[in-house]
Amino acid sequence: MLNRINLLTFITITCIINFFLPANAEKLRVGVAGSPPFVIKDNSVKGISIEIWQEVALSEELEYEFIPQDSVASSIDSMTKGELDVVIGPISITSERLEKIAFTQPYFLSNIGLLITAERPTIWSRVRPFFGLAFISSVCLLIVLLFIVGNLLWLAERRRNTEQFPEDYWHGVGNGMWFAVVTLTTVGYGDRIPITKAGRTIAGVWMIITMVTVSSLTAGIATTLTLSLSNQTVAEFSSPEDINNARISVVKGSTGERWAEFYGARISQTQTLVDAINLLKLNEVDGVVFDVPALQYYLHNNPKERLKLSQVSFASEAYGFIVSPDRSFLKNLDIRLLEMKENGKIKEIESKWLSYSKRKGIGNREQK
Repeated sequence: MLNRINLLTFITITCIINFFLPANAEKLRVGVAGSPPFVIKDNSVKGISIEIWQEVALSEELEYEFIPQDSVASSIDSMTKGELDVVIGPISITSERLEKIAFTQPYFLSNIGLLITAERPTIWSRVRPFFGLAFISSVCLLIVLLFIVGNLLWLAERRRNTEQFPEDYWHGVGNGMWFAVVTLTTVGYGDRIPITKAGRTIAGVWMIITMVTVSSLTAGIATTLTLSLSNQTVAEFSSPEDINNARISVVKGSTGERWAEFYGARISQTQTLVDAINLLKLNEVDGVVFDVPALQYYLHNNPKERLKLSQVSFASEAYGFIVSPDRSFLKNLDIRLLEMKENGKIKEIESKWLSYSKRKGIGNREQK
């Protein structure tokens, strides 16, 4: 009888405990991938994406563990293999990715931008165009043409027009070259005039040549002069099409890589944003195509580096969290994210990390 009472008491206590205490929930495997300020891997992980996820997980009473990932691309692979339940970070929602994985509601709208050098021109950078092959070859060709015309005029005029084209070779050829220069520049001093038929024929042919050919040579020289005296050492990028055939570094698997390929850039792949920027600092590439918030955050934390954001914008893309499609809480996550946008919580978290950019007027567009 006593044993039965003890057994009944044990069962009753067990039922009460199970009723009032929640069962141990499954701990979610949450992959973390991306760049600052959305994901900052230090002694612990933090950033915009981390804080937003923590708020959502707290509301849904989800238990989880963070699993750092090497990149967004590798985290997507791990998700498709079933090794992760959720991936958080600045992950762009694209049609290509939606064919393989599921996303939550967007929580941030970003732009794809271009980082370039902001070096001020040095004395050598101003003088260097004059030592280029194009400039030197143009000048040499022009001198050769003037010398040939000078000789031809001297040969045609030296017997009947000795006053203007003396028989002395260097003096006569020098006057002939002077006439060719005056004709080339259309100044027309009139101090040297051929009087023979041969001389006038040579002068007429030279005038036609200067109109058709030599003008392009002088234009090339003028262009070199303009570049050397301008404040730019490299051509500015003013539109996405300008990166065609330019040397561009990208993070492998990022949407920036896709846009660089689309516009025909010569791509250098890297594993991280820092690696991509290092190629730019070493002058091995002309620019870096990546998400604007991450580029702004890098510039803020490295103010002494001579880098700047170009005005070029490739596209606007929304960030979301990746969730396994068979997870029942996906809809609840969407609801919580929408609630956080409506009550201003997401805006508060963004402002905490992006306040510098917005103060300086270089931040993202207003989030909607």
